[in-house]
Amino acid sequence: MILGGDLGGTKTLLALAEKDAAGSIRIVRQQRFASADYPTFDALLDEFLADRPSIAAACFGVAGPTDGQSAKLTYLPWSLVASNLARRFAIPKVSLANDFAAAAHGLALVDAENIVTLCAGQPIDHAPRVILGAGTGLGVAGLVWQGDRYRIIAGEGGHMGFAPQTAEQGELWRWLLDQNGRVTTEDIVSGPGLARIYAFFGGRPQRADEIGSAALVGSDPLAVKTLRLWLECYGAFAGDLALHWLARGGVYLAGGIAAKLLPGSDAEPFIDAFLAKREHRHLAQDMPVHLITDETLGLRGTLALAAG
Repeated sequence: MILGGDLGGTKTLLALAEKDAAGSIRIVRQQRFASADYPTFDALLDEFLADRPSIAAACFGVAGPTDGQSAKLTYLPWSLVASNLARRFAIPKVSLANDFAAAAHGLALVDAENIVTLCAGQPIDHAPRVILGAGTGLGVAGLVWQGDRYRIIAGEGGHMGFAPQTAEQGELWRWLLDQNGRVTTEDIVSGPGLARIYAFFGGRPQRADEIGSAALVGSDPLAVKTLRLWLECYGAFAGDLALHWLARGGVYLAGGIAAKLLPGSDAEPFIDAFLAKREHRHLAQDMPVHLITDETLGLRGTLALAAG
């Protein structure tokens, strides 16, 4: 039995799975938790493992930087130490991974029906790939072919400085700068970022999911305007990462927000901003862009890592 977990600021997914002789992984139990309901990850895991199953190995993907043995989540007061978890829950091998590095490991396990192609591009086998996703924060990881497989490179690209591409985005940047100082891309391209844009346009405080739902059904013109600007900022950043990695192997969008909003909305603002690279537009056009609609991507990646 192996244990995997995708730990985020909003939700945590845990799963127990079995690995057969052929190397296939079969999930036997899976559960979703509201992360903020638990003061520590230990308390959450204690509830999930109440029956104390025998576990050979575990891997947890965390929304924040990690050295593989310890981590502190960016948007939760959770600190994890792999050796402490191993000792408390009697698991011989416990490792920690950045959540988007884990998601990158899960790409090969995603079913075809959960991959929506937004731009076909001109893919090249074994070319670099990049995966990013907006949720409570903004995660990023790169994949570079090495030998006979992709090597996963974790990063904190969401904390790069936000680069306005239009006058409207410049006004948003200035508005945020006056409030908090340095403006990161994650301040805008995230769930909280969607709410910030709505407030920038003069809207009353609302949750990101409420704004997104109103935008999709067209019941709130301000929400529609907010979503359009959010998609423009998301697309511009994704295109910048694509150029940075020369991601002819593909740009993959993960994270719950895009999976909920893009299939039901006009993707044109995202695509137009992705391609708006001036003299390098032709390079951006060659980058395939795919949307992952499976919210268990990161969880599957941690199970693959735990299985070794």
